[in-house]
Amino acid sequence: MSIPTIKLNDGNEIPVIGFGTFQIPSDGSTYKAVKQALDFGYRHIDTAVAYFNEAEVGQAIKDSGIPRDQIWVTSKLWLQDFGYDAAAKAIDLSLEKLGLDYIDLYLIHQPYGDVPGAWRAMEDAKKDGKLKSIGVSNMTPKIWNEFVPKFSIMPSVNQVEFNPYFQQKELRKILDKDDVKLEAWAPLGQGNQSLIHDPVITKLADKYNKDVGQVILRFENQEGIIVFPKSVHESRIKSNLNIFDFELTNEDMEQIRALDKNKGQHDPDAAGVKEMLLSSFDVHADD
Repeated sequence: MSIPTIKLNDGNEIPVIGFGTFQIPSDGSTYKAVKQALDFGYRHIDTAVAYFNEAEVGQAIKDSGIPRDQIWVTSKLWLQDFGYDAAAKAIDLSLEKLGLDYIDLYLIHQPYGDVPGAWRAMEDAKKDGKLKSIGVSNMTPKIWNEFVPKFSIMPSVNQVEFNPYFQQKELRKILDKDDVKLEAWAPLGQGNQSLIHDPVITKLADKYNKDVGQVILRFENQEGIIVFPKSVHESRIKSNLNIFDFELTNEDMEQIRALDKNKGQHDPDAAGVKEMLLSSFDVHADD
């Protein structure tokens, strides 16, 4: 099956659904999961420096035999490497670990510190053809308004927490003005049992003879959100892709929109987030 794409504000076409690799270890598990995902038809893989699995992602892409230009690869710059020089070096290191000549989408992973310096390095890497599209992640309206006016190239995406309980309505209004697409991390609520068992969603799953995850992902897709659910289970990797053979009605969509609690599990605006994140990951421990 071919995956539908969505056009970014820089003209590049990104597959609307991808495969996420957050928290999949680099002990062969990432390689296996990505290889399976590609075999099942995924053509969009999302990784990051701070996931410590870029090498396995790259190896799985290489071994898949699928032409490089048919696979969309996203990686992300960790805040340890913000500032122009550090970011330029980190981009080259990501390319080396992935074993690729270019990365389709590269994101500012956590927007704290010398974000403008890092962004300039990404703009230059885009001009040099090392990065095709560039974007940001975890930017709230407040953080967006602090940094993005200083950028000379508008981000193509903002990857943030998004699911039916946290629909980012205020942020989406800001992004829509410049045709910036929202990508959802934790599109299925990261195991939030209330969401998985929400009667509105379970009822729709029965109506369409789909599982709850498929209904949630279909809702997000119809909202214009790019999603990349993560799983290491073969059946789930396969079923998450199977969302294009049914369509939610306007009434269904309104029912799910009404579930919004406007609150997520992660608050990028909270005090101490930068320090907590920096102490959690050392992306140069093995250098």
